Amino acid sequence: MTLDQRIAELAARYRPLAEQFLKEAIRIPEDHVDREPEPDPSCGLSNHEGPRLEYLKRMLVEHQCVAKPEDAWFDDYGNLVWTVQNPDDGVAPADQCVVMFDGHSDTVQALRDQWHQKIGEGMDCYQGLTDPKAIDREFIQRELGYVPPEDEWDNVIFGRGSADQLGGVVCQMVATKIMLELASEGALDGVIIRSYATVAEEDNDGGGPMFLVRKELPGAPPELVPDAVVLTEGTGCAERGALGIYRGQRGRMQIEVEVIGRSCHGSMPWEGLNPLEYGAAIIVEARAKYDAREGFLDHEFLSHGTRTASWAELATPSDCAVPDTFTFRFDRRLTLNEEADQARQHIEDLDAVAKARDAGLTVNVRIPRYDKPTWRGFVLDNEAIYPGWMTPPDHPAIACAVDAYERVVTPGVPESESERRTTKPELAGGRSRTPRVERWIFSTDGVGFMVGADDPDITVPDSKRWIRTGSLKHPAMFGFGPGIEQNTHKIGECVDARELESVCALLARFPSLYAQSKG
Repeated sequence: MTLDQRIAELAARYRPLAEQFLKEAIRIPEDHVDREPEPDPSCGLSNHEGPRLEYLKRMLVEHQCVAKPEDAWFDDYGNLVWTVQNPDDGVAPADQCVVMFDGHSDTVQALRDQWHQKIGEGMDCYQGLTDPKAIDREFIQRELGYVPPEDEWDNVIFGRGSADQLGGVVCQMVATKIMLELASEGALDGVIIRSYATVAEEDNDGGGPMFLVRKELPGAPPELVPDAVVLTEGTGCAERGALGIYRGQRGRMQIEVEVIGRSCHGSMPWEGLNPLEYGAAIIVEARAKYDAREGFLDHEFLSHGTRTASWAELATPSDCAVPDTFTFRFDRRLTLNEEADQARQHIEDLDAVAKARDAGLTVNVRIPRYDKPTWRGFVLDNEAIYPGWMTPPDHPAIACAVDAYERVVTPGVPESESERRTTKPELAGGRSRTPRVERWIFSTDGVGFMVGADDPDITVPDSKRWIRTGSLKHPAMFGFGPGIEQNTHKIGECVDARELESVCALLARFPSLYAQSKG
């Protein structure tokens, strides 16, 4: 059998293992959210990933996803890191091709009560589908972007984090297991795999990689600097199919507006300055500017920048008073060539901001900082700016990803499964035998790998083929992961477990192909 066939064979054999890892990673917070006497209602969320990561680390060792127990560890930030390579391939460490796998291990709020209320007692955010007879199937079909036909639900794993992004993390684990088993057949020739299950991504996109480029890569030797990064965030689309190869995404930032007025009794509002009313005018004007696309750039591949009000907090003595302070944030998605400082200035320049200040209120427009400690106590203290990125379509990493797909994914997708996508619109989110190269709509850890283009502290040999975009540079990156984008963060979140098999196969095949492409 060829290496392609062997990888595909093992990916199919170990799909049940990937399912086992995923189901338990989803379930683990259940043991902690109501635990007595010290519950952790945030277990599994950003900065509360510890129990899940401890489990995954144990599984890495128990199931030989690493060669030795010391090849898996937690870094100071709290990321779970593991590495595999073939020490007998005859390639010097400095000449090895370093491929990083990246997937985040935190999820958004589980909202357990809403799962029961909206779907029924037969579905649980931690336990998944427990009683097929006690669920509202119409709600699931209506709520989610794509769900396989009901007669195929034995392939579906429900639960918080199934599509975003625990499925990708467990695929990284199984892929390193496969590569170790096939090392003698060339799966790890010329390659060092550094795999990460990162933390706090939902709260602070790219925080895990930011720690890496700030604390570990400065002064690092070539064998620690990535040649390519594979992001296992879900790359499925409900309308265009599962398992795309995604070569870029818009960036994002948060813009915080603090409007400080003067509080008074609600019966005599003329005695005060109402920050809620003046702040609401700022939001309304910002929305109108966005609707007219004033101050926003477009990009033919990544699409246009966006802005929406996303969070608010009101400081008021009561509901019958003029408030004291109104603070709110905009989620601003940045397409290529949009700058964070300019995006902040666009809010600063709104007429409604000037009117509030002219009326005597204080208006502060700023970029907030993320200063929460991780589960290991590390505070990154970064600005909430997450740059977009794009790997050119002609970069060898993309060509190798497509090649790997055709070698080990295409043969595992039945013709019937692929063809029905085009004949039944409700099944358009299924797998295809043909690679689809596109982009993400949402954000990923990829934003954390951005480095100043002229940064003197990180040495990147030309042979690593990093990409320069304006004032930044980054390793070649692409995404390939299980899960449909439109299913993430939703009640009833799920993933088709057949996608796990495909992702494990591609992750195991890409690294050696990419090493070969470097000659």
